[in-house]
Amino acid sequence: MATDFFWSYTDEPHASRRRQILSQYPQIKELFGPDPLAFLKITVAVLLQLWTATSLHNAGWLKILTIAYFFGSFLNHNLFLAIHELSHNLAFSTPVYNRWLGIFANLPIGVPMSVTFQKYHLEHHRFQGVDGIDMDIPSLTETRWVTNVVTKSIWVLLQLFFYALRPLFLKPKPPGLWEFTNLVIQIGLDASMVYFWGWRSFAYLILSTFVGGGMHPMAGHFISEHYIFHPEQETYSYYGPLNYLTWHVGYHNEHHDFPRIPGNKLYKVKEIAPEYYEGFESYRSWSQVIYMYIMDRTVGPFSRMKRKRSKTGDGTKKDD
Repeated sequence: MATDFFWSYTDEPHASRRRQILSQYPQIKELFGPDPLAFLKITVAVLLQLWTATSLHNAGWLKILTIAYFFGSFLNHNLFLAIHELSHNLAFSTPVYNRWLGIFANLPIGVPMSVTFQKYHLEHHRFQGVDGIDMDIPSLTETRWVTNVVTKSIWVLLQLFFYALRPLFLKPKPPGLWEFTNLVIQIGLDASMVYFWGWRSFAYLILSTFVGGGMHPMAGHFISEHYIFHPEQETYSYYGPLNYLTWHVGYHNEHHDFPRIPGNKLYKVKEIAPEYYEGFESYRSWSQVIYMYIMDRTVGPFSRMKRKRSKTGDGTKKDD
């Protein structure tokens, strides 16, 4: 297994590729802008998941766990990726509306994260791989601990915790009014769930989040997006059927090239400019990616591209 990250001494590839594609295919700009159906899709998922939770208030724990893994996990992971979509303001043209909708989409997830996620995720786009800024990259503690098949399996099972807690330990940001709002509304929903329907309903929501972010097909995108299986490539797309449940986040090269295009239109980028994407390695199965990550002894937490900070102390320059 590698003992150091892959280091790049050039800017991340997406900004330059975006300029090249737009110079050749300026019509791609017509794809920019919000998804008009985003609000409806999020509302349906939120209400369906909350209704399912209340319906399970008297269910046995085995039934709750089973439904959480085979049903609730898909809904909560869908909402997590809806929050990802909203972090790019792709539901409404007015940013504050996206933020409120993100707090609403957060409700079934059980833990307040939508506002904080946006802060770190936009840095991941602007400073992809930059050491000390991009919190999507595993910490040195993870690289020391995750060194074999067993520990990689445990890491995959708990990867949502690493993904969520890593930035809070390595690069904490002072909370503001929006984080407080997100926290209060989320606690209000959680407390109401427990008060009116009991702990089992609340546990169903938490379990749906936890199992959906671990050893689960949808969670394969955490690994597939940027973990390096081919040294010459640092971002990978997935073109399988789960894109329909994940806001098409699998089109990840396309998304980083054009973060202002909503997920449901990203496939058009590949159709308009196929020569820019056909040469890349891509995936058809996120489950296979998880298996490859665990079983391939040459792949681990160090399998990520890193860049040094610029002289100004931030990162390499980017376009929006």
